[in-house]
Amino acid sequence: MIRPATLICGLLVSPVWAGEIWVTNEKDDTVSIISTETLEVIQTYPTGERPRGITFSKDFSRVYICASDSDAVQVMDPNTGEILHDLPSGEDPEQFVLHPNDRHLYIANEDDAITTVVDTETRRVIAQIDVGVEPEGMAVSPDGKIAITTSETTNMAHWIDTETQELFANTLVDSRPRHAEFVKDGTQLWVSSEIGGTITIFDVADQSEIGKIDFEVQGVHPDRVQPVGFEFTADEKTAFVALGPSNHVAVVNADTFEVEDYILVGRRVWHMDFNGDKSLLFTTNGVSGDVTVIDVASRTALKSIKVGRFPWGAAYRPTD
Repeated sequence: MIRPATLICGLLVSPVWAGEIWVTNEKDDTVSIISTETLEVIQTYPTGERPRGITFSKDFSRVYICASDSDAVQVMDPNTGEILHDLPSGEDPEQFVLHPNDRHLYIANEDDAITTVVDTETRRVIAQIDVGVEPEGMAVSPDGKIAITTSETTNMAHWIDTETQELFANTLVDSRPRHAEFVKDGTQLWVSSEIGGTITIFDVADQSEIGKIDFEVQGVHPDRVQPVGFEFTADEKTAFVALGPSNHVAVVNADTFEVEDYILVGRRVWHMDFNGDKSLLFTTNGVSGDVTVIDVASRTALKSIKVGRFPWGAAYRPTD
């Protein structure tokens, strides 16, 4: 249920957590910027063709955008919206992850079955790593020693040693893996499988499977329950999981792997990110062309914010 605007006011973040949520719009070739204070779109900037993955440098002075159909990673000044330059990325970059060194970008190239590693300072490709067919998801461990690529068609998570830039393991997951995240101080890896309808959890120490999460939304056909993007609360006790065309976000106990709740959001929920203090969660809803704002404490949808056509990625930027 969407609460009346008068009830939202008291839940907005304090100025100390002022910030923005940046949303890529696949069909409009733009990014929409949402104020986390007013919960309104305050700016829209043009990008290359079909923007999807988005992330910021550590100091938030640069924003990296996967312009998939332009075959480039674009580097934008977030203060002006100016495209500073493009980085070489390989064909059809979809998702990427920035190494903790704030320098190396690991990019999934869906059409080439490779992971490209780009040095953002020299603007050169430093490695191309063969992975499975249709790579998409990317993650890097907190210590920076391991990078992960998920391949949609091969149904695997590929484990990359970031020192040698070589694969050291491949682990099977369910059909069409999408998103990956390290948690628990880097001791666990979570991977969502869109068509398989699951999240698989691995022990990072030996790459063994330690758990699997299934989802069942009342009144929704199982084929429409498709986990894609997910994010963890600050204490890593709870995971919020986008369930694609089911139009719901699942709330998962990250210790027991049990689903505790489902939240109705917009149509084809894809990715998400939190505001600064993680009191609010913003989900990108592709088909309905909006962003749902969720109050994390009450697990309630507060508001829908209209953005561009087919919003895909989301990333938070502090402004205070």
